[in-house]
Parts: sequence; C-alpha cells; structure tokens
Amino acid sequence: MGRDSWGQWSAAEAADWIRRPAADDDKYRRGVVGLFTGSAEYPGAAVLGVEAAHRTGVGMVRYAGPKAVRAAVLAHRPETVVQPGRVQAWVLGSGLDAGHRSFLTSGELQHALASGLPVVLDAGALDLVGTHTGPTVITPHAGELARLLSSREIDATVDDVRADPGAWAARAARELRVVTLLKGATTYVCDPEGTRFALHASTHWLAAAGTGDVLAGILGALAATHHEILSTDATALTRIAATAVFVHGEAARLASDHVAGGPITALDLAGAIPRVVGSLLG
Repeated sequence: MGRDSWGQWSAAEAADWIRRPAADDDKYRRGVVGLFTGSAEYPGAAVLGVEAAHRTGVGMVRYAGPKAVRAAVLAHRPETVVQPGRVQAWVLGSGLDAGHRSFLTSGELQHALASGLPVVLDAGALDLVGTHTGPTVITPHAGELARLLSSREIDATVDDVRADPGAWAARAARELRVVTLLKGATTYVCDPEGTRFALHASTHWLAAAGTGDVLAGILGALAATHHEILSTDATALTRIAATAVFVHGEAARLASDHVAGGPITALDLAGAIPRVVGSLLG
C-alpha cells in the first residue's frame, strides 16, 4: 500500500487484533479500560460506551466519570467498577461538553492524559489533543474535525471535510501527530506515519445517536487488551482502530439483519458485538 493510497481492512486482519483469553489469564491480564464519559445532560453516552467495552471482551471496565452518571452505569452494568485503580487504556469525552467542563472534570481528564497510557479522545475531549503523553487516537465526525482544525489555525470548514474526508483525516494525523479516525459512511483511519485504511459502513442505519459512543467503547477495550504493544509499535493503534471500526460495522449489520434489515438502536449494536468477536476468533 502506497503512502497516498487507502487500504482495506479484512476480517482476517481484524482477527489478529482480537485477543482470545488464555487459561492463565485473570481480569487484569485481559485488560482494564477506564472511561471518563457521560454527563448529567448525556448520561447515555457513558452507559453505551461501558456496555460496548464489556461486550468487546475486556477483563474489567472501570468507570471514572461524573458521580451523577454512575448510578445509570451501574444500573445497566453492575459489574462495572467505579472505584479508582489500575487502568491500561482510557476513553475520554463521549457525552461531555468541552465548553462546560467543571474544574474537577478538567482535572480528571488531564490526569488521565498525563498517565502515558493509550487514550481514545472522543467528542467533548477532542480539544485536549496535544496534551497527551501516550498513544492517542481521536474519533471525530466531519463537523468536529473541522472545528478542531480551525481551533489550531488550519482553515477547514465542515463542507471542506465532507468534500474530501480522506485528505483531511490524513492532514489531521500529520498536523496533530495522533491516529485519526474520521467517522462517516466511509470511515478513514490513518496515522502520522502514513498508514491508512478506509472502511465502508455495512449499513447506513449506523447514522443514529449513540453509535459513536459504542465505537469509542469498542476501541478503548481493544486498546486495553493490547496496551503493552502500543508503546513499541508505531502503527499498532492504527490497526486496532481499524479493527474497532470493522467490529462496529459488522455488529451493525448483524443487528439490522436480526430485524430483517430494519433500523437499529445503539444498544442493539452493542448487543451484537460478542457475535462478531466470536466469529472473528472462529
């Protein structure tokens, strides 16, 4: 694959980034993902991301977000841990508003970013790119990417990004020095080294509220299960991000097929993730 071309990502390639539990594994060896997501206004973002992370097969999900949201998370997934402790990758920002972060929230986000751990920056944490010390992937849609680039004095409108999303994703990866996952009907995943993948949506029912939160949870779980390699392999996070998009798309297809090709919700999508993971592991 040339530097300026976009590769595809197959089931066989995705399977290489799904970790099968071994007999000597415990919950820590299988990976611990931490999420600081959700808000009083958007508690569902936390519930969906946590659900997706559990469904992807991580050993533990630790929720560290706003106290007001914890009850909703625990009501849906009581196995979620809400006490501080070991984390091996972070998901930050889903359901948060960057313009209305409290002092406490800002401090918690900066603490996670300073940890040196792999980080997924979504939605209300995208503006924090550049303050990270560990491997980082950003997950904007076109409007979010345009705003992020404009805030860095790079002229970009949402129409510009929609007109040539691949080029703008690649530029963001170069300029911001992070893996960029630009969501859309075709999702573009690329990194500063020039590794690039384009994955086409399996169903356009994915264009619905909450599905991005599910993607962030999948991605965080996969990063946690592969946290050790991320510090030594410059393209590993790019391939993990492509795998997350693949799993997300296949789960959407299965969920829609279950209702004769009809519409799906974000929870339907999350519920289909284990079938995709099981199929990839064969």
